[in-house]
Amino acid sequence: MDDATRTEIEAAAFRRLRQHLMDDRPDVQNIDLMNLAGFCRNCLSRWWQEAAAERGIEMTQDAARAAFYGMPYDEWKARHQTEAGPDKQAAFEKAFAENVGKRQD
Repeated sequence: MDDATRTEIEAAAFRRLRQHLMDDRPDVQNIDLMNLAGFCRNCLSRWWQEAAAERGIEMTQDAARAAFYGMPYDEWKARHQTEAGPDKQAAFEKAFAENVGKRQD
């Protein structure tokens, strides 16, 4: 497989992941994704922003989130996000700390 084809397939898989998280399963909370998988929709939007920066494209966090979410983040939260209980928040703090540590290694 050549590099261009691999890139096209990777992009298609990413678009499908985004569609799944945004359209098919908006009920799955970011905190649950983070606690179980170590990443969430916000991580994906940050990676989007970082990929743009690597290519010399400036993008704010708000712009990256709007690009990923397909709407302003505050609108997404109002439509789909629920309040997380103390147990989920504690698990998130642990998962986030572990994830940040891995990124710095």
